[in-house]
Amino acid sequence: MSSPLSPLRPRRSFIFAPGNRPEMFSKALASGTDIVCVDLEDAIAPKDKDLARDVAFAELPRAQGPGRVERIIRINCLRTLDGMADVKALIDAPEPVPAIMLPKVKGPEEVRNLSDLLDEYKKPTRLHVIIETNEALEAAHAIARASNRIEALFFGGVDMAADLRCKSTWMALQYARSRIVHAAATQGLDVIDVPYLDLNDREGMLREAQLSAELGFSGKGAIHPKQIPDINAVFAPDAQTVDYARRVMAAWDASEGGLLVFEGKLIEKPVLRSLARILVVHDATSG
Repeated sequence: MSSPLSPLRPRRSFIFAPGNRPEMFSKALASGTDIVCVDLEDAIAPKDKDLARDVAFAELPRAQGPGRVERIIRINCLRTLDGMADVKALIDAPEPVPAIMLPKVKGPEEVRNLSDLLDEYKKPTRLHVIIETNEALEAAHAIARASNRIEALFFGGVDMAADLRCKSTWMALQYARSRIVHAAATQGLDVIDVPYLDLNDREGMLREAQLSAELGFSGKGAIHPKQIPDINAVFAPDAQTVDYARRVMAAWDASEGGLLVFEGKLIEKPVLRSLARILVVHDATSG
């Protein structure tokens, strides 16, 4: 199937693994998630940062696991010495990780500066940016277009709630979620919701995942592998939606890039990208 759209991949779910626990990397990769993020930030005590950095950059690229699972390292905030050391490790790594996640971002210049550095050293690493500060929420659109290396925005709900001085509830954070979805959609990026932190409240997690999907999120984080099947199911397209997407994209192919009116409706490029994402998720994760 040809398409006017840039490459897409499923990002229904992600799970963290601490950077100083390499024995957990392969387990996380085999958990059924679409993304494994090895953490150098919150999961690592200050005294263990150096060890975790060395382990993560050495072990994640060669960890055993399905090739379809996206591998990311969450580095420390770029405005800290640990973050600067993480960037040096990324530049020096003989086998660079495919992507890194940037926490505590405040503005587009942080992303742009790192992107320029990666360009200078000819590193292929892609970027995932967490929007979890008040400043980042205000600058979400500028951050989303700061670099063509960015593939997804992540919503950091816990830190955002603290910054906004609000409760960490769906209603209190709905504006923040909506603004991040808007910024991501403007640039054609995926957007991933914060994990649901109550492991024993399956119904609550399902309810929040469904609301996130309705709002436009591509996926949601998990704090334990047992949450992943439910999250994947919520963010997977149903058979009727897949069938419609296939018929529209077939009609697009036949139109050879011209104006497409399908079943009486004008189909524009944002709709095509959405339908292409549906098919990517379905084809990459079914059977």
